Amino acid sequence: MGRHLVCAALLVAALPCAASDWKSVAEAAVLYDAPSVQAARQYVIARGTPVEVVRSQVGWNKVREPGGKLAWIESRLLADQHMAIVTAPRATAYAQADSGSARVFEAEKDVLLEVLGDSAPAGWARVKHRDGLSGYVRINQLWGL
Repeated sequence: MGRHLVCAALLVAALPCAASDWKSVAEAAVLYDAPSVQAARQYVIARGTPVEVVRSQVGWNKVREPGGKLAWIESRLLADQHMAIVTAPRATAYAQADSGSARVFEAEKDVLLEVLGDSAPAGWARVKHRDGLSGYVRINQLWGL
């Protein structure tokens, strides 16, 4: 029995670590409980909402939305733009990845922010507000990373 556990542990350790695939909703869209427009409709998700793609198949993606629910969405309704949503009552964006640096803007809960592709230090995300201001926000204040 011990030998099998060692083999299983080695197998798991050899598997690549899968990175999350984040997308945003390109336009308001219906989420379904199965990958078909004939499936039961769950609800409508707003344009810009970040989603985590957990499974893909031709024409459809199974996604996790900010509330944690899993649902299916038509692939054509997803955009590659990486968005995050503020989950804290208020998130502060700083000029640098340092809470002692100048404050650039504040965003209230449920505000959408674009995640900028450049790297940020651990624990921080570089984001841009819809008004054009950008800064660093602590990742524990956001969902979608």
